[in-house]
Amino acid sequence: MSGFLLSTALIFVAELGDKSQLVALWFATRYKWWTVLAGVTAATLLVHLASVAAGRVLDNLIPEDVLLVIVGLSFLGFAWWSIRGDTLEEDDTRTRHSALGAFGVVAVAFFISELGDKTQLATVSIAGREPSFVGVWLGSTLGMVLADALAVAIGLAAGKQLPARLIGRIAAVLFVVFGLGTIASAFL
Repeated sequence: MSGFLLSTALIFVAELGDKSQLVALWFATRYKWWTVLAGVTAATLLVHLASVAAGRVLDNLIPEDVLLVIVGLSFLGFAWWSIRGDTLEEDDTRTRHSALGAFGVVAVAFFISELGDKTQLATVSIAGREPSFVGVWLGSTLGMVLADALAVAIGLAAGKQLPARLIGRIAAVLFVVFGLGTIASAFL
């Protein structure tokens, strides 16, 4: 039980203000809140399962600098998407007929944003110290989903108060900052 509680608390705090929380907030302005939370939960379950396994078994599967560049480039892609506008709306027929749909788009984007993230690395670290594999996995997932639920709530409120174009531009600037910062950190 200590692994579960420790990982829930540490990951919740680590996720506050994190770039992947921005991803959840941004998607909450575009899709239904339950679709965003379901996508975040699915992606987090997978990422943190792999993180716990990595913390137990593997030592640097992918070099950290390569992972940071990939994640940084994905954030630049999110910036472009924010500026370009979203053509994959919830009620768009292409969404209903696409292989991914809104849920898949959120899950894949969130999964990518979590790769090399501080919460993923924190989960790897906790898993190396705590004996309960399942406790750390589920606790880190719960901490992440709780923190991102806050971002979804903020996204819902902001989405009703601000024009979508302004939200997209603000998100694009933040994605560029996080993307360039992440890429730069790979070389420092």
